Amino acid sequence: MQPIVVAAVAFTRAGSVLTVRKRGTGMFMLPGGKLEPGESPAQAARREVAEEVGLAVSDLELLGEFTAQAANEPDRTVASTVFRATLVGEPEATGEIAELRWSSIEATDADLAPLLRDHVLPALRSPAH
Repeated sequence: MQPIVVAAVAFTRAGSVLTVRKRGTGMFMLPGGKLEPGESPAQAARREVAEEVGLAVSDLELLGEFTAQAANEPDRTVASTVFRATLVGEPEATGEIAELRWSSIEATDADLAPLLRDHVLPALRSPAH
């Protein structure tokens, strides 16, 4: 089965990263989502951030491309292009988002999506980023 292809954005401040929980789910992840036909990862990341947390993103810096177990679809994997961006404005839960949370980049909480916990947070902790 093909992986679910997504793009996401990491907004950081004061040692934390913005995470979201979608309605009907229990896992926190980065704002982002599936690419639409013909859309680049950067275009999808910008669109999803606007839809989910109401922010316009102008600067995107590639953090990495990661593959992990999908958080909300058992027996599926997710392949994600993850960007960093400057937080401009205050995020708000919109669209399908039930809750926002600033999670420490040191976090290993069980309610963090595997992609975030096992790949993105270690990349954010890396001195290279």
